Amino acid sequence: MLTDKFGRHISYLRLAVTDRCNLRCKYCMPAHGIDIVDRAELLTYKEMYRIIRVLSELGVNKVRLTGGEPFVRKNFINFLESLTFNDKLDQINITTNGALISKYIPKLEELNINAINLSIDTLQAEKFKKITRRDVFKETLQTLEKLLASKLDLKVNVVVQPGINTDEIFDFINLTKNKDLVVRFIEEMPFNGKGLRQTDEIWNYDKIYSEIEKKFKNIIPLKNKRSSTSKIFTIDNYKGSFGIIPAFTRTICNDCNRIRITATGMFKNCLFDEGVFNLRDFMRKGVSDDELKQIFIDTVHNKPENGFIAEANRKSKTISESMSTIGG
Repeated sequence: MLTDKFGRHISYLRLAVTDRCNLRCKYCMPAHGIDIVDRAELLTYKEMYRIIRVLSELGVNKVRLTGGEPFVRKNFINFLESLTFNDKLDQINITTNGALISKYIPKLEELNINAINLSIDTLQAEKFKKITRRDVFKETLQTLEKLLASKLDLKVNVVVQPGINTDEIFDFINLTKNKDLVVRFIEEMPFNGKGLRQTDEIWNYDKIYSEIEKKFKNIIPLKNKRSSTSKIFTIDNYKGSFGIIPAFTRTICNDCNRIRITATGMFKNCLFDEGVFNLRDFMRKGVSDDELKQIFIDTVHNKPENGFIAEANRKSKTISESMSTIGG
């Protein structure tokens, strides 16, 4: 089993299947995009499948597939289908921007994919174009509607961006009034390819909650699942719920059960570390599954206690990676 020195059992993998994305969101990458790696440097689907299988034999039973945008990568659906044959996995989830997946929703239902996290930061077409630097609002909104009508569990992720979309927080919460939907507000982070954006206001967990409290007086806290990244609430008589993810203030680290692997095979114990070692290189040198397991066990044992320690241990003190490179 994968257990760190703080007694936390690691059971959740976030795996980026590509560093490429069809959008250029301002909080994720510069306008010109990022320097994408050569395709030969990306993990192959066969390598990803092996990594997941080995980790599942060590107790990892939940996988979230991310990017970039995972549906940008050719044959992603076929890879998903192959993962469903791993009977040690309890959950296979996907994070997407929604612009490309609409036609795949019936297949995702057929494969019994557990949940979709849909990233959409505004409900206004012009603002969407400004944030993403792309004109695919109509397609994304259609995906939202189709996902709501599907049997897939849906969470809508909203990165709260000071001076850009804070005026829409109430609109997003009102989406949960008559829909079985979870909307989660995420603190903006420095993973945009340039570092933390300078703003006049800091919209952290407390600021977001206090803003919501101004309009809604009947907020009911819900019980959070262990290792949840968000604090979940509902409004009295609303069908759905909303959450706040303190991604930057990092008050959720104590019972972290997650590891990350980037599209190039970089193993990360924490979002804020620089990466511990490159799995791709180890695997391409011919290591056995048992050797791979021991690497995972030894590396997870040294998982930092929290994101602040992980950040302090970085050789480069400036965080300038793109979330597309890390895996959103």
